[in-house]
Amino acid sequence: MKALNNFEKTVLDVQSFRFTALAAGPVDGELVLFLHGFPEFADAWLDVMRPIAQAGFRAVAVDQRGYSPEARPQEVKDYAIEQLISDVQGFVNALGCRHFHLVGHDWGALLAWEFAAKHPDRLQSLSALSTPHSDAFFNAIEADEDQKQRSRYISLFRMPGGVAESFLQGDDYQRIRGLYQGKLPESAIRENIRRLAEPGALTSVLNWYRALNLEVRIGKIRVPTLYIWGSQDLALGATAAIETAGYVTGPYRFEKLEGRSHWLLGNPRPSLGVSVGTYTRQSRSLEWPLWGCIWM
Repeated sequence: MKALNNFEKTVLDVQSFRFTALAAGPVDGELVLFLHGFPEFADAWLDVMRPIAQAGFRAVAVDQRGYSPEARPQEVKDYAIEQLISDVQGFVNALGCRHFHLVGHDWGALLAWEFAAKHPDRLQSLSALSTPHSDAFFNAIEADEDQKQRSRYISLFRMPGGVAESFLQGDDYQRIRGLYQGKLPESAIRENIRRLAEPGALTSVLNWYRALNLEVRIGKIRVPTLYIWGSQDLALGATAAIETAGYVTGPYRFEKLEGRSHWLLGNPRPSLGVSVGTYTRQSRSLEWPLWGCIWM
C-alpha cells in the first residue's frame, strides 16, 4: 500500500452511511472529488491527487458505496445509479462545497458521466479516465462486435446467487488478481484483495453491476470535459472512446494514451496527474458559468 504522507484520513456521513475518505491540499481550495472504479479503493488515486493538491486544490477521494465498511447495504436496488449519484451529492455537501471538479476512473467515470448529465449546475469540470460516455459505451455493447466481446464479463458479474462471488473468490482470489493484468504493485493488489474479502464486501461491489440498467441513456454532456483512454484497454474498445466526442456539447478534450492499459492509476506516469490538474485549472477560463468553489 502506498504511503499516506500528507494525506488525511476522514469520514463522510451521508444518507445514514459512513464513508471513509482520503484528503489532501488546502481545506479552502477548489474541491476536486475522485471516484474510484472496480475493484479498487480511494487510495488508487494517491499519485494523481498529489500534484493536484500541491497546486492548491482540495483533493478528496472516497471509498464508495460497498467499498466503505460502514456503507454496505444488502439489497441490489441500493446500488442503482440514482443511489450512487445521491452519494456523490452527499459527499460534496458533507465537504461544504456546492460547485466542484469531478474525476472518475472505470466505474467511477461511468458514475461521473451520469452525475454530469443530471447535475451539470454543480460541476466546474469533468475528467473521465478509461470509461467513455455511458451512451457511447452502452450503444457499443449493443452494436459493436468488438465491444460486445470485451464486455462479456458484465454478464458474469451480474449473476445472482453467489455465482460471481464464488468465481472471483476461487483459488484464493486468483481471478481478481488476474483482473489487474500485473499493472498494479503487488502491495496494492494484496491490500485490495484483503478489503474485498471482508464480510459482504465482494457482494456489495458486484451489486453495482447487478443494479446497472444498460437500457437507459443520459443524453449529451455540456460540462467542460477531459476524457483519457489507454489504447490497450482490454475492457473498453476504441469505438466508444472515439464516439464519446459526439456526446459532449461543452468544451472537450480527448487524450489517447498509446500503449496504456485500463489500469491508468497503477504506477501512473506523472503526466496523468498533470493532465487532470491542468484541465481543472484551465476550466476556469472556459465559457462555462461556474468558476471557483462556492462554499456553503
